[in-house]
Amino acid sequence: MIVITGGTGRLGSQIVDRLIGRVSADRVGVSVRDTGRAGDLAARGVRVRRGDFTDPGSLADAFEGATQVLIVSTDRTGQAAVAQHVAAIDAARDAGAERILYTSHQGVADDSLFAPMRDHAATEQYLAKAGTPFTALRNGFYADTVRLLLGQAFETGELVAPADGPVSWTTHADLAEAAATLLAAEIGFDGPTPPLTAPDALDLADIAGIVTELSGRAIRRVVADDEAWTATMIGHGVPADQANMLLGMFQASRRGEFSTAGPDLEKLLQRPATPVRSMLAELTPRR
Repeated sequence: MIVITGGTGRLGSQIVDRLIGRVSADRVGVSVRDTGRAGDLAARGVRVRRGDFTDPGSLADAFEGATQVLIVSTDRTGQAAVAQHVAAIDAARDAGAERILYTSHQGVADDSLFAPMRDHAATEQYLAKAGTPFTALRNGFYADTVRLLLGQAFETGELVAPADGPVSWTTHADLAEAAATLLAAEIGFDGPTPPLTAPDALDLADIAGIVTELSGRAIRRVVADDEAWTATMIGHGVPADQANMLLGMFQASRRGEFSTAGPDLEKLLQRPATPVRSMLAELTPRR
């Protein structure tokens, strides 16, 4: 039994879908907080059980009989995130899983300027001490983030954000396929994987250039002052701690934390990774 947490989430659901194409559905289970959202998976033969990172008892039931458990990282940050990951790791180990996989990040670092990277680092360190073979999937930065960073660019003609650096933007679909490939093979990397990223890294000036080309309208990259940008975010109702965390993403990118790109994702996929241009082409209005 291969159990995937967050089986109805953006990444988890795609992993399940691609995994069912590789192994029989009765070998796949999902751990979800709301089983009512997983009716379609149950109808396809997937085992659906409630599992909540904050309720270890539920995880014991969700992970029962698992040979592999893929822990999709939580959307929390800080100590709450690490505590939830630790609870899931402990439950997977106690359930007798032969391998634990975890969706980490290529920018993982103890001293990262972007808080979630520090959470990933702490989780990987715990995994290494848990005593069960593990694989930390060093995933590239989700390309969907670009949609949010574009903001009002199509209306204003300006892509406004703090100074940034190159990022190896990588799609959910590609990362889901890579994870499913490793799970189905029941072999793979011991410990952290190489960076699983698109083969190149682009900054927001590059993104503005691509959107300009696709739309036929000039989109200008405007660099905002860090403090002014953060104040604007807070003024628009974003909590201060979240606004400061988001600023850390830009600060980390301009330090080069997300610029690593390599061929290993494409080797797993046995095809080219999906370029950011393809995603941008889908959402860019044309003249």
